[in-house]
Amino acid sequence: QTLGGQRCWQSVFSTAVLYGSLALFTSILHNVFLLYYVETFVSIYKIDKISFWVGETVFLIWNSLNDPLFGWLSDRSFLSSPQAGSQITSPEVVLKRLRALATNGPLFALSFLAFWVAWARPGLQFLLCLCLYDGFLTMVDLHHSALMADLAVSATDRTRLNFHCSVFSALGSISVFLSYSFWDKEDFYSFRLFCVTLATFSVLGFFVVSRMLQRRFQKEVRPKYDEALTLKELSVGHAPLTHPEKPVTIQQYLKQLSKHRNFMWFVSMNLIQVFHCHFNNNFFPLFLEHLLSDNISASTGSILLGISYIAPHLNNLYFLTLCQRYGVYQVIRWLFMLKLGLSVVMLLAGADHIYLLCIFIASNRVFTEGTCKLLKLVISDLVDEDFVINRRQQAASALLFGMVALLTKPGQTFAPLIGTWLLCVYTGYDIFEREPVKDSLASVPHVPLGSGTPPLRLGCFYMLVFVPITCALLQLATWSRFTLHGRKLQGVKTLRQGAQHGHLIDVKAI
Repeated sequence: QTLGGQRCWQSVFSTAVLYGSLALFTSILHNVFLLYYVETFVSIYKIDKISFWVGETVFLIWNSLNDPLFGWLSDRSFLSSPQAGSQITSPEVVLKRLRALATNGPLFALSFLAFWVAWARPGLQFLLCLCLYDGFLTMVDLHHSALMADLAVSATDRTRLNFHCSVFSALGSISVFLSYSFWDKEDFYSFRLFCVTLATFSVLGFFVVSRMLQRRFQKEVRPKYDEALTLKELSVGHAPLTHPEKPVTIQQYLKQLSKHRNFMWFVSMNLIQVFHCHFNNNFFPLFLEHLLSDNISASTGSILLGISYIAPHLNNLYFLTLCQRYGVYQVIRWLFMLKLGLSVVMLLAGADHIYLLCIFIASNRVFTEGTCKLLKLVISDLVDEDFVINRRQQAASALLFGMVALLTKPGQTFAPLIGTWLLCVYTGYDIFEREPVKDSLASVPHVPLGSGTPPLRLGCFYMLVFVPITCALLQLATWSRFTLHGRKLQGVKTLRQGAQHGHLIDVKAI
């Protein structure tokens, strides 16, 4: 029995709260990274175009391969053990994930610092920093995301975990507001100190929270599983298995995954989503500068930037309530339709409606990022379906999250490459040129310049509206083929809960 004081402390720091807080220590760093790393290397370190493209290309390969690689290294014992079901139970899986977070979380925070001090030639530093940072970020993301599938199966419990992640991710977005006060390309010292402070907070947070979760799980949950396992052994005994499981090789796993139709349709949709999210991140400052800077103050731009990072997490709290009522599939479909509708309205309105443009730039990012926040719930459902259709002894959640990343992470690299290429082709503006090309398309007859409208501004506007229109149409087409929702999803969850009865955690209980 626990004391009253312990109950009070646990009510404040529940398992769901601690799990969600891990998102805070990632988001305070990753938001700053996404917003400033390209500008830092282009404007401050003066990286050349060839080095930038080479670095992004190598990063594309590493960024795609490290997720399934780390996922396989993490979960191969669950697939390759001949008696995985009897030797490895959920407590061991959860503790393994928590130990990985306690180690890789602080290393991720330290790798973040490598961007903000020039310690090698720009091209070499760009390549090494990207690969090092993404390697540790992958380890943190994989184990944190996989924990959601390992801690709970029911949609209610998973939604609760995702809810707390959204709350803490919103708190982490405050770093974007603060960063604007420290960012100065002429004097980089204050920004470096700001980044050191963020990294220190993240290191301590990862270490302390993951240790707290480990101790809580070992003290409060592990004895219950040990008791259940003992009772199971007493009733079943050690009789030989009539149908011993054969080890699953990586080739067999990939073959199984290739036949998983819902997985293939999901990654097709998610590839476009990853591209659109990172396109918004990479070109948000450019859109502010060339579409709004002459019409809004710097403080308004700062507020717009901060809101666009915090609002998706707060908005996601409402989306999660809709998910509980209508299902994740339907909510994501509505978000695609909303993205398409808003983009068409903005296209018809034109680039001269400044306040409408402000609302659209912010809302475009808010709803796109909001969709991304819901996708972990869908991947967790795919983990359940993979477990059921392949009759696995233990769900390989980290590996499936890694395989999703393998097929969708290329969108992260395609976004800046395709975006800068489109901008250069359409307007003649090259961000790598120290002196931007002026009025380069003034003589092109098909560009409706209007009265004194600069081609660069018009090019940015068309990029702003046509990219989400294209993405939304493609996503609606692929998402309509996804069938893991409604009665089918409920049947899959029922089968998994029956197969792993007693091996899953009641999130609300601890």
